[in-house]
Amino acid sequence: MDEKFLVIKDLSVVYKTDEAIVHAVDKINFDILRKETIGLVGETGAGKTTTALAIMQLLPERTGRITEGQILFKGENLVKKSKNEMRLMRGSRISMIFQDPMTSLNPIMTVGDQIRESLEIHNHDKKSRKELDAQVDELLTMVGIQPRRKVEYPHQFSGGMKQRVVITIALACNPELLIADEPTTALDVTIQAQILALIAELKEKLDTSMIIITHDFGVVAETCDKVAIMYAGEIVESGTARDIFEGEKHHPYTLGLFGSIPDLEVEMPRLNPIDGLMPNPTNLPAGCKFHPRCKSCMEICKHQQPEPHSFGEHVIACHLYAKEV
Repeated sequence: MDEKFLVIKDLSVVYKTDEAIVHAVDKINFDILRKETIGLVGETGAGKTTTALAIMQLLPERTGRITEGQILFKGENLVKKSKNEMRLMRGSRISMIFQDPMTSLNPIMTVGDQIRESLEIHNHDKKSRKELDAQVDELLTMVGIQPRRKVEYPHQFSGGMKQRVVITIALACNPELLIADEPTTALDVTIQAQILALIAELKEKLDTSMIIITHDFGVVAETCDKVAIMYAGEIVESGTARDIFEGEKHHPYTLGLFGSIPDLEVEMPRLNPIDGLMPNPTNLPAGCKFHPRCKSCMEICKHQQPEPHSFGEHVIACHLYAKEV
């Protein structure tokens, strides 16, 4: 398993409005191998979803654009693809589970019609309507929904069942890469584990590579081979799941995220939230973007951008480790 399936090189994305320029993603780099799963972790506004939309080439046409970098999918640069080429790739080769199942489905179409629509768009084998209906039944059964419910509308399903339908649509054409954007955020806690188990089972069955976007380290520990920690549009730390969860060296932001996790073995756990807020993306601080919130901040952090320092596969962009490399 040594094929670099997806390679992100120096990717930068901005949103331009009449008032300001938002630097959403700034020269990020990561890659995944075939059948691997990487987790993009960080607070709201870190640039995780923008990264996913850039890969899918679904940035808002009027405001969002890729200013720099490459997105190499099996050697093909998606940034250079035409709209029509990307439309044919989306759903069949690259697919995405969007964040909120409540708004991802069309309220005036039955769930069966919505699944069939995806199959029809990529119906390269010219299957008949009867064959497509049989495939819809098979897909619904695969995610634990009785096929007879395909004639029902989204409002007739619970949140967890809606998410199963969204997963069905995303996986209908056996994509090679699946992007899951906060796949359990809108769900009841009791349903989250079921959905994660379902995604992991289907990924294994279909040999799919995956990007999971989340702020939940529990999800990362359960599903990911690699992890990239994002802050203010940058990847500040990356490595294998073992590097992140068991390594001795960490970016102060990563330590802050771990400190925000409640300890369930303590009766009244005290959380240690990270001081301050994510910086305004239209007016980012000089130097390390995390320095205004960092308890380990040094003078150099305030004016000089830290270089990424490698410890094997584990990479940390922090001045604290400059002398150790």
